[in-house]
Amino acid sequence: MVGILIGATPGMSGPFAMAIALPVLVSIFGYTNEALYPVLGCLLGIMKGATVGGAVPAILFNTPGTPDAFLTTLDGNPMARKGQARKAIQTAHFSSVMGDNFSDLVLFIAAPAIAIAVERILDLPEKSALIILSLCFMAAVVGNAPLKGLIGGLLGMLVSLVGSTLSGSGPRLTLGMPELGNGLPLTSAVLGVLVLSEVLVAIEDMSSEKKRNAVPPEPPEMGPKLSWAERGRMLPGILRGASIGTLIGALPGIGTTTAATLSYDTAKRQSKTPEAFGTGTPAGVIATESANSAVSGANLIPVMSLGIPGNFAAVFIILAVETIGDFAFGPQVFRFTPIREVEGFGTIMNESLVIAFGFFTMMVLANAFNWTVGGALMGVLGYLVRIPKDVVLPIILTVSLTAAYVQDGGYLGLVTACAFAVIGYFLRRLDVSVLPFVIGFLLAPTLENLVRGGYTASGGDALFLLKSPIALGMLALAALLLIRMVLQARRARPAK
Repeated sequence: MVGILIGATPGMSGPFAMAIALPVLVSIFGYTNEALYPVLGCLLGIMKGATVGGAVPAILFNTPGTPDAFLTTLDGNPMARKGQARKAIQTAHFSSVMGDNFSDLVLFIAAPAIAIAVERILDLPEKSALIILSLCFMAAVVGNAPLKGLIGGLLGMLVSLVGSTLSGSGPRLTLGMPELGNGLPLTSAVLGVLVLSEVLVAIEDMSSEKKRNAVPPEPPEMGPKLSWAERGRMLPGILRGASIGTLIGALPGIGTTTAATLSYDTAKRQSKTPEAFGTGTPAGVIATESANSAVSGANLIPVMSLGIPGNFAAVFIILAVETIGDFAFGPQVFRFTPIREVEGFGTIMNESLVIAFGFFTMMVLANAFNWTVGGALMGVLGYLVRIPKDVVLPIILTVSLTAAYVQDGGYLGLVTACAFAVIGYFLRRLDVSVLPFVIGFLLAPTLENLVRGGYTASGGDALFLLKSPIALGMLALAALLLIRMVLQARRARPAK
């Protein structure tokens, strides 16, 4: 319910709400493996609900509640202006839930298969090269300037080095402050660079406009309901959009906008009436909503199988499992090995495996609630768009700072969040995507651990990464991506 309400409020998004909710949930439920279930359940509900709720203001007021729903305005709002607002909303709701279910089924099958294959094939050198390739790929596909994305990722990796070295030889980059000996607080850092920096940008934009946001008009005429026969005719379009969204979502860093755009263009090219797109055809709403919702499940494929986040929502799923208990996503999760005997239950399998399939179960439940609760709420969400930003932003700011203070050791968490808010503000103003920064910040310790382990296991061979054909191939792909970034930057440079 929170996710649906957040998604229907312009200026908010699922990752926004997940960033604020995570420290609050951890402070409530604690730091044990048992706490993972309620925390992950809440985060999953917010992630999936926000995807559904964002379509309502996009259709009623031509104002997408989330960036995911931007393309929904192309046909959703014209349908509303024709007196078919209810049908447009129900089309978006049905397409979104079905697309999400499709991608979740692919996740349930693909994640264990990929994880088992990776665990059997890849060793320390290959896993190190895989992370390097993932970081280069994400920098190449996120934003309009790949080199800026690469610089942002490297900056995130640099900042993550603050703290004690993994070798135990003492503090590193702590500037003589013992409070930083354990490193920068992860949750506060991500909260600052993602949420607080966006608040700073929004406040500056509001002050530059020198006017309050105009109150949007009353919702249009809702019109007739969507029939079940019409829902049946939607299924081929939903399947096409969900397939595109799943394929795009499985690649780290590409995101929902690319999936929705590709799905919309594909639907338009294959339509017998392409001229109807943009004028209020349900096919346009189906294409965008099924694709962007399918991304949410597919984005968790690299998370669960490799431990590599693909978008901001996946970042907070990883942060949750790393903050609580001793569980971490990755290939090791799906080892089918018995670990202990429990009276009355017999042999219990790998506890990480139990948590992973519990996670799958929660995704199914979240989809069921999206279908039932989401369907009941969709008709009344239009009024949330009338809340002005100068009311919403101070609330977000207060809750975010309070969450950082409570979660990460008082003033250290608060100062970290504020410092990263400044970093995120300058990154956004310099048109540098903050996603590579966050991913670099999260993956750098894992990469350092793998490289140290591989170096030690090879007997101190500095070229151990180049001795594995698979690792060498991954590094070659990473080098090609870097060359592509440089060439693209040269082509984009204005002529003198």
